[in-house]
Amino acid sequence: MAGHAHTGHRPSIWAVLMRSRLAVAGLAVLGVFVLLSLLAPLIAPWSPSLLHVAIRLQPPSFAHPFGTDDFGRDVLARTLYAGRLSLLVAVGVVTLSTVIGVTLGLLAGFFPRLDTPVARLIDAMMAFPDILLAIALVAALGQSLSTIVIALGITYAPRLARIVRGSTLVIRELPYVEAARALGVPTWRILIRHVLRNLASPILVQGTFVFAYAMLAEAGLSFLGLGVSPEVPTWGAMIADGREYAALGKAAWMILFPGSAIMLCVLALQIVGDTLRDLLDPRLRKDV
Repeated sequence: MAGHAHTGHRPSIWAVLMRSRLAVAGLAVLGVFVLLSLLAPLIAPWSPSLLHVAIRLQPPSFAHPFGTDDFGRDVLARTLYAGRLSLLVAVGVVTLSTVIGVTLGLLAGFFPRLDTPVARLIDAMMAFPDILLAIALVAALGQSLSTIVIALGITYAPRLARIVRGSTLVIRELPYVEAARALGVPTWRILIRHVLRNLASPILVQGTFVFAYAMLAEAGLSFLGLGVSPEVPTWGAMIADGREYAALGKAAWMILFPGSAIMLCVLALQIVGDTLRDLLDPRLRKDV
């Protein structure tokens, strides 16, 4: 019955993205970052944790294209390996927040008795600024890669829950859902086949934004010293280490390259997310 909810041919997500040059550029930037992160050992021959004080604070050169930091570590290697961590955290956060948010949203939107308590929980969590809630959760859970993913996943789950809840409230009243109920179709089957299938587009769009938010939040936590272990390179920690030197007008490359990496990744994700939202939302499609 879900197939009768929409008539006509629906283009794939990939076909939708290919309509926009900006989206193609954003995907290209993301693809380059993913490729560079995966190939980090081949691109940067230096270990990201290798200390070589004799060459500390060297400007970019042929041997060290991004220069070296205050401990003589290769900034290129640290930037690429930090990208690995940032992408890994973002994927984990998107996965966890989607599972929590979609579950809460479906429960609140489909079952009237659960709507009020779940909606109040979502509102209470969204009342706190994201970074403050993340800091509080990391402080409570402890500093590690897994706790950062859990903290950020919980922090961004309400964004998805609110969108899923609002859409589910509308979908549950549609004729094909009422017909499925009248035919005795199990509730779980209605939720998966008739409700969740029609929520794929808004979930995907919000997921791209959460991916960007997670990368920024992870960098922010690392900058504040609340990220993973100090010996593990992260973009936020690299910026924190280089800010004093940059403020003195020396070794600006210590913050230039990790800062540019964060900016380009987040900008590319925002472009892809905005394009998806504009092209998949019928109210906005005519303006694109």
